[in-house]
Formats: sequence, C-alpha cells, structure tokens
Amino acid sequence: MKCDILKMFPLSLISLLAAALFTVTGGKILYAGVNESGGEFGVFSPNNTGFGLPGRFNVDYAFINKTTVDIFVDQEKINFFRVTFLMERMCPLATGLGSRFNETYFNEFADAVNYITNTKHAYALLDPHNYMRYGDPSSQPFSGPIIGDTSDANAATTAQFKTFWQELARRFVNNPRVVFGINNEPHTMPTDLILANDQAAIDGIRAAGAKQLILAPGNGFTGGHSWTQVTGNGAAPSSDFMNKLVDPLHNTAIDIHEYLDVDFSGSHDECAQPGPSNLAALTQWLQDNNLKAMITEFGGGNNQNCFQAVSDLIQYMADNDVYIGWAIWAAGPIWGTASPCCGADTGSLEPGQVNDRGGPNAFQTVWAQAVRPNIPTDLKRSGTSGLS
Repeated sequence: MKCDILKMFPLSLISLLAAALFTVTGGKILYAGVNESGGEFGVFSPNNTGFGLPGRFNVDYAFINKTTVDIFVDQEKINFFRVTFLMERMCPLATGLGSRFNETYFNEFADAVNYITNTKHAYALLDPHNYMRYGDPSSQPFSGPIIGDTSDANAATTAQFKTFWQELARRFVNNPRVVFGINNEPHTMPTDLILANDQAAIDGIRAAGAKQLILAPGNGFTGGHSWTQVTGNGAAPSSDFMNKLVDPLHNTAIDIHEYLDVDFSGSHDECAQPGPSNLAALTQWLQDNNLKAMITEFGGGNNQNCFQAVSDLIQYMADNDVYIGWAIWAAGPIWGTASPCCGADTGSLEPGQVNDRGGPNAFQTVWAQAVRPNIPTDLKRSGTSGLS
C-alpha cells in the first residue's frame, strides 16, 4: 500500500518529504540572560599590586542591583545571570588561593547569587573574572601570575586552584540553580595548562558533591572564532585539548566569548565580524565531539548594523543544537554612564541608566532592538542546572 501511494507523487516531491522527515530542527536554548559586572571593579592601577584590595562594597565594587534583576526576570523574562567576582578578593593575597575566603566578600557575593536563584528563581553563573591569573589584578587582563605556571615562584598552583573550586562549590552544593564558570578568558598561556586547570576545577567541584553545570573555557580569551586556530604566543588551538576534559557526571559545557567588532574585542561601536560564519568551525568541532557550549559574552553597538549582527548571532545559536544558552555583556550596578562594550557612546545594559551623552543606553537600544525579540519563551525555569 505504501509503495502505491508513493507512485502517486513526483520523485522531487518524495525527496522533499523524505528530507523533511530527517531534518534536524533547531537547538534548545535553555539559558538566556545578561552579565552582571561589578564585583571585579576598583583594582585597576598598573604596576600597583594590591591596589583596591579588599575594597569597599558599594563604593569600589558591587555585584547586582536587586531592582535590576527584578526587571530582567519579571519584565524581560530571562532566566540567567553571569555574576562576576575577583579571586584576589575572595581569597586574600595574604593567605593565597585556596580554601580560606574573605568571609565578608563571600557573603556579599552569596547574597547576590541567592537573590537571583532563591528569590527570583533564575540561574546564576559564578564567574571568577581573572583570566586564569591570580596575585595581581592591577593591569588585567595582562597582569598576575598564570595559575599553574611552574616556572613562576609567585604563581598559584593547579592544586590550589582545585582546592579553591572545591571550597566554592561546597558552599553552593545545595543550590541547584548555580552554574560554575571555571575562569574568565584565559589567554597567552599553554593550552595544555588550561586543560590541566580546567580539569582540576572540575575534579574539585565534583569532589565537593556538586552536581550542577560547569562551563570550561579555552585559550585565546576563549574566543569562538579562534577555537581551532593557534592563539597568542603560538599556543595550540583550544580544539586540540578541550575535548579531553573528563566530567564523571557529563555535565560540563564549553564557555565561549564572541564579540562582533573588527578585532573581536568588543571595544568598537561597529560590528564587522559575522558571528555565524566565524563560529562554523567551533560548531563543527562541538558536533564532532558530542559537546555543548554557551556564549557567555558578546555584544554590539548602538547602530542598525550591530542590531542585525547581534540578532543573527542569537538566531544562529537557536538554530544549532550544540548551543544551550547565552549571556550578553553587560549590566551592572556601578557602570554609570560608561560603556562596558561596543563603543564609548553605547552605554551599559543596566536599566534606568543613560550613556555618556545623556541619551539612551544599551538596554534601551541594543537590548530592545536585538535581544528582547530573540528571548526564547520556553527557557528552563526549574531543576538543577545542566545540559538538559
């Protein structure tokens, strides 16, 4: 009977029907949201190690405005916040990287995370904003000894990094809406050392009994466009090593950043880099290795070109099932009229603020034009953070 029915249709139509049956539909975006930047503020003073440490809460640094989180969750319907902090504040230089925390700083950070997760029922990505360096944040992203660099007597060890992550994970082990981001934007270091540090963090987190999602970065500021390319100082491509990570719970995804301006820095107001084509090699690598990824930093300036580019990037992630989420850079409580991304006049994504000219900031322009129309309506709203 089936053969008789097929004879009734032209071969071209049969081919189209067959293709439709086997076409893979777009991916499932589980998490969509925004970066909350501010916990790493107040330390930039080149060649002045220790400047701004430990710092003054709500003066030198701050984590979130709770009213802002309310707006993003209740009105914008996002479910994900990447919350930055500084390891030199969490683990004071006097005691070093490890399990001894500055409890005042931790409690301030935990209050922000708990508000996002327990009060607003959204997910919070814990982000040590340190470029895989510890000891001197005065000229980040380029200052501070590289974690695990055995040639540097001042460097924290990979074992200390594991201990740090085991302690931090222990403190959030019972919060299912927490996500662990191993480190912000490693760069200019051996890629196999990043693998070792990533693996140590995963081992420490799982040793604490934490089951939540982990995000692991690569080299070259964890750029998606350069994932399969040699990066700074001739370091091997991230793709050569990051598929060797082992998580006994199979709940680790790759952490990607992808800015759309000419040099991928996020400092220019025009978008000159096409996200979809620049991510093609990464996407293929993720598919080949049965891995997932999130793009936890991207952005665009206040112009039609960038509105389209940002929208295209978000749509690309939705169309490819290796991507599970995204967070745009950046909101935060103390940006004021400054711009964290994409040109001096763009302004931050903090609702209620203006740009440096007193005009609409990125929440009123970039977010409204390019992000809001692309927020999925079926985001993950309950359960432990994970790949499904």
